[in-house]
Amino acid sequence: MRTLSFASKTFAADLAAFCQAANVPVEITQAVAAILADVRARGDLAVANYAAKFDGAKLRSREFRVPVEEIAAAARRLPAAEMRALREAHANVVAYNRRGLPPGWTGRNRHGAIVGEKHDPIRRVGLYVPGGQVPLVSTVIMSATLAQIAGCPEIVVCTPSNSSGKVADGLLAALHLVGVKEVYRIGGVQAIAAMAYGTETIPAVDKVFGPGNAYVCEAKRQVFGTVGVDSLPGPSEVMIIADDTARADFAAADLLAQAEHGSGREKIYLVATSAKVIAAIKAEVDLQLGRISRAEKTSQVLANGFLAVEVSSLAQAVEVANYVAPEHLELLVKDSAVKKLTRAITTAGAIMIGNYTPTALGDFTAGPSHVLPTGRAGRFFSGLRVADFMRRTSIVRYDRTSVRAGNRVVAAFAAMERLDAHGRSVAVRAEKPAR
Repeated sequence: MRTLSFASKTFAADLAAFCQAANVPVEITQAVAAILADVRARGDLAVANYAAKFDGAKLRSREFRVPVEEIAAAARRLPAAEMRALREAHANVVAYNRRGLPPGWTGRNRHGAIVGEKHDPIRRVGLYVPGGQVPLVSTVIMSATLAQIAGCPEIVVCTPSNSSGKVADGLLAALHLVGVKEVYRIGGVQAIAAMAYGTETIPAVDKVFGPGNAYVCEAKRQVFGTVGVDSLPGPSEVMIIADDTARADFAAADLLAQAEHGSGREKIYLVATSAKVIAAIKAEVDLQLGRISRAEKTSQVLANGFLAVEVSSLAQAVEVANYVAPEHLELLVKDSAVKKLTRAITTAGAIMIGNYTPTALGDFTAGPSHVLPTGRAGRFFSGLRVADFMRRTSIVRYDRTSVRAGNRVVAAFAAMERLDAHGRSVAVRAEKPAR
């Protein structure tokens, strides 16, 4: 763990350097570009080659799609307790995200014309769900559910299989619960390429969603423009702001929970109001590390991606948080400070408040989607919501009376911009008698 002091003269530069280390190396950018170009040129053949190379799965193109019967069978095999957990998480996510359905509206502008907007679901959306060694079952609930609420007619899911071509039962059961039927056992950059460009077997989508590793995130960035993408959620991040009321054992458990994703590019931040708090939490991290099953990979993340920052006030902690824009932010602080911090921190993907609100609750079941911006993208992106699966169309309707009122404004702009045909298109309606 590296420790910085906010009081240091080089603090700003040191923090920026630590955050900068999360940027995508040029070798990843180039590797991703090559795979995208190959899939675009060779379609299914390239997808099959990369599935064999990266996942060890020897698939023919007709085996890409998971049969509906296989999805349903996985749901029947899942232990009852796990199925109940899926249903409970799904119910919370539905209840929370239904509130985010954007309403259409109409009104009148200053000319008396009718104006408004409507929202329509995106026709065909593609969801990437990380799988392999760590099948993110919860990502199905946290993304496909929102697409269903939005009313998207076609929902496609791509997720990697193991070397035998099998997708985890829990992941398939979640897809069955949500009602997704078009599922492909394809992962990695090749999955993003297939959804963006289309292949002989996988029709292209209109927008791609979902978290992924650095390669998947970079692939989404590169296909943007060919298709829409969401907030580029990459390797996991957490920041804990702790004062002397923080439970050290709780804070350590939460730091380890995000570090255990284990890709090696996770970022783990601890911002504390004293060296004593940092030392107590660090001791708990060391103690608890030996109790988790993915300790080896977690240790690598802690060695390279764990930063502690000592601040002298919570106001300084706010500055750090707003700069880093963490994916997950936990406020383990005195109750009297919570309201002020929640209002002042404006770039976090999600804020968890108090000693009894670990990030894992937000990851799995609280209600908001866990698909959140990473890599400082929280400065300009928000977490996934229903409106992201919809597009907005503005509506304008003038009549003979209101077009006359608007004519004066258009004439002035047409003159300033030297676009006389624009001005004439309105004037011809305002000046001629009605037929």
